[in-house]
Amino acid sequence: MSNPIIAVQPLDFHWQTLDPFLFCAFHQDEFPKGNGELGPDASLAGRNIGQDFEKRDGWRMYHGDKVPGFPGHPHRGFETITVVKNGLVDHADSLGAAGRYGDGDVQWMTAGKGVQHSEMFPLLKEKEKNSLLLFQIWLNLPANNKMVEPHFTMFWNEDMPVLNFTDAQDKKISLELIAGNYADALAPEPPPDSWAGDPDNQVAVWLIELEAGASWTLPAVEAGLNRMLYFYDGDKMTAAGQEISASHGLQLHSDQALDISASGSAIKLLLLQGKPIAEPVAHYGPFVMNTREELQQAFQDYQRDQFGGWPWQRNDQVHGDRGRFARYSDGREEEPRSS
Repeated sequence: MSNPIIAVQPLDFHWQTLDPFLFCAFHQDEFPKGNGELGPDASLAGRNIGQDFEKRDGWRMYHGDKVPGFPGHPHRGFETITVVKNGLVDHADSLGAAGRYGDGDVQWMTAGKGVQHSEMFPLLKEKEKNSLLLFQIWLNLPANNKMVEPHFTMFWNEDMPVLNFTDAQDKKISLELIAGNYADALAPEPPPDSWAGDPDNQVAVWLIELEAGASWTLPAVEAGLNRMLYFYDGDKMTAAGQEISASHGLQLHSDQALDISASGSAIKLLLLQGKPIAEPVAHYGPFVMNTREELQQAFQDYQRDQFGGWPWQRNDQVHGDRGRFARYSDGREEEPRSS
């Protein structure tokens, strides 16, 4: 049998993905103590405020000037899957919806015909560092769903399906299913208009952890799917007999199983898989459409009505000292269940 690995590539801040995904942004910041106003208790001198993507002292401000993160900005034509393993995100949007999520939660947002939102990283801890580990995965929408109504849903950490098992040597393996299925376990139901909503598209978003010395086989599925495996934490792993260092992504044949083992230390991986949408992609900044003309229309629509305007006092809206919650555009509120 041929090698299941097609290519190996180094990872940076933006990870290359394959159709139906657009890219994955990897945020890993060791923010300092908070200053009581949800920003860093540290000097911002010398930083390119508003465009601070240089990782100085282990952290960045991104587009924030007081609180790190991404103040109000528009999207159209795709979805974001925001997986927050450590730290918190404060969400606000042009539909009046809001939320605070993190420490294992996932927000799945369908931008559809257009929405503005902000994503700020509030630093609540004032006596210790504030760590952030976050993946934001951009999943494309097919042409017939690009102009659906915007929508977001929360997958709370307490409800995420996590499979824990051991290998033949009694070493621990963990799989968290954000999209797709493994054996008889199913991920939460995706939003109604998502490409992931059709099981025939076999979209999978999995977080995988192997204890040091553990071995596991990523099972084969049907041919013709795009499949990427990202090794983002650990020392070394062996994949199909090849030694791979951390911060590398593997493009895989979907119809071939992949034998993986963790050598030296525990390893953490992200799997992205799906049937390609196989449509033209016209992508510029915050908009992802099928043609250049549709992109131009998106900019014109945003300039005309700001996708509903901005109902918040701040462009970098944060939510004080409140716990995790979600408030939807219809006024409905929810909080994670008690664990």
